Amino acid sequence: MKKVAFYTLGCKLNFSETSTISRSFEERGFQKVDFSARPDIFIINTCSVTENADKKCKKIVKEANKINPDGFVAIIGCYAQLKPKEISEIEGVDAVLGAAEKFKLLDLLGTFEKAPGTTRSEDKIYSGEISDKLDYHTSFSLNDRTRTFLKVQDGCDYPCAYCTIPLARGKSRSDTVLNVLKAAHEIAANDVKEIVLTGVNIGDFGIQGGERKENFLELIRELDKVEGIERFRISSIEPNLLTNEIIDFVASSERFVPHFHIPLQSGSNKVLGLMKRRYKRELYTERVARIKEVMPDCCIGVDVIVGHPGETHEEFLETYNFLNDLDISYLHVFTYSERENTAAVSIKPVVSKSERAERSKMLHILSEKKRRFFYEQQTGKTFHVLFEEDVENGMMSGFTENYVRVTAKYDPMLINETKKVKLESVNENMLMEVSEAEVNGPTYELSH
Repeated sequence: MKKVAFYTLGCKLNFSETSTISRSFEERGFQKVDFSARPDIFIINTCSVTENADKKCKKIVKEANKINPDGFVAIIGCYAQLKPKEISEIEGVDAVLGAAEKFKLLDLLGTFEKAPGTTRSEDKIYSGEISDKLDYHTSFSLNDRTRTFLKVQDGCDYPCAYCTIPLARGKSRSDTVLNVLKAAHEIAANDVKEIVLTGVNIGDFGIQGGERKENFLELIRELDKVEGIERFRISSIEPNLLTNEIIDFVASSERFVPHFHIPLQSGSNKVLGLMKRRYKRELYTERVARIKEVMPDCCIGVDVIVGHPGETHEEFLETYNFLNDLDISYLHVFTYSERENTAAVSIKPVVSKSERAERSKMLHILSEKKRRFFYEQQTGKTFHVLFEEDVENGMMSGFTENYVRVTAKYDPMLINETKKVKLESVNENMLMEVSEAEVNGPTYELSH
């Protein structure tokens, strides 16, 4: 029995696909292990959103070669689709598989035997043009954590100036509502309490065979009926696709939680135009206002990019002030990095790397202020926490339905259980401490 280890870089979508691929290995008789167990095969699922993600891939390959110099190393994912030749020349890499080929690992690579050291780099590559790869592969994570990431959509038709994802994953395409429901029922049968819906552009759900046949609202209405799943969480949705109908449905749902993550990227309409985004900041303001009107305690996360070509200092301050005034809960801050074959590389002037770093620092500080203020707004209120398996220094944690991270004294009875708690105070680690929870009927004190 050969041992295989997996390492995932990047987004929730990558995690869902890695987990699905790993299950296919186990079904064929392979033993899934950690990197430290000196596996015979290393599968590295890559991201290529930023330059740093590429560097991480090279670092993981180096570590794999240290752990087992005789191990077979296969690279899959977005970076593998975009730069197969470059990856194939990394010392220790045995195979590179593109966007479609990664789901055929077992058939393409057979026994995973290392070839002689003289093998040409081209012979390691299993990858075709992304425009030809329109198959959809149902994927979801399982047994990796308390929450499951369920992929419902792949690819993207939005040509944002800075983004390589359409080049790495192809055109927008989706699962069917029926297949998603089937997967949700399978997940529920494995005692999973929360499903996070993920994809490249999930608000564009419904495109099958190049035609729109269903939509995202239809999907979530059907998922809301699935028994056995206590929570559904929407991972990220574009502001122009987040309709009032979706917001109102989530507000009325008992299973879909009050938490949205909505990419903004810039608070300057001029920069949004340079980025080729499909909305203006006024629409974003409307979306946030609508959410807070019907769900005052809703958590709202925001993606924002700093240092995009053409972004002046004044336009960055426009973004900063816009975010500062918005009733949002936290930021995911991305520092722009040049990516080949994107429109942004030809836009001038270019923002210096030192200026990008300074702008990023300012927004990270703002994010911490926003998160603390949001947490403080929730103190004294009662919510339900889904406790997770991670235990550190005798403490465990979990998230409320509106994405407040809670800490409590470790109790094995709480793992993968949803319990009612009262939020007390925010500690120095930006974790919410709680005063009590329901455990099997009686009320127990959760000391902190």
